[in-house]
Amino acid sequence: MPIEVASKRRKQTRQGAVVIDVTSRGPDPWVRFSPFYPHGGIPVPMSPGVLSASVEGVWQALKVFESSDVDASKLAVTSMKGLKRTVRRFGPVRGHRAGLDGDHLLDYRTARHEIYLPTYRWVLENRLQDLVSELCHLAESEAVVLLDYTTNGDPGDLKTPLSHAALIAAHCTNG
Repeated sequence: MPIEVASKRRKQTRQGAVVIDVTSRGPDPWVRFSPFYPHGGIPVPMSPGVLSASVEGVWQALKVFESSDVDASKLAVTSMKGLKRTVRRFGPVRGHRAGLDGDHLLDYRTARHEIYLPTYRWVLENRLQDLVSELCHLAESEAVVLLDYTTNGDPGDLKTPLSHAALIAAHCTNG
């Protein structure tokens, strides 16, 4: 059965479905699917030998604002808090640096494809193999709904944030 993705912001009950919250506020073990979860040892794209505690740490560390360049300290955050870097504090986002020491910025679309997607996939394949297997196996026999704050599963749709729950569902479907 296909895995569905639904918004955590709406009360979700689906008759006959197993509903799993994969957000940073979800229960253990499913919280481990959150991009904020500190798995540790996550390779930072285009930064040989540099590792991050979390996927979100990579995304935030490489983000460049009008008044602030990369912030390598975000790579070491293990509390799942204090990761976000905002336009309110640093001004408009200029892009994501192509590596900690990169000499150019990537636009949002390219950053999704060259930073976020490979980093999250690495976590699915190297830190969450057992949970991914359990979830995919569960979906073979039961309807599964994954809760996330956003439901956008299209990396090309830049209007809304990408849903990591949709990436999990796609991973179960496509491997």
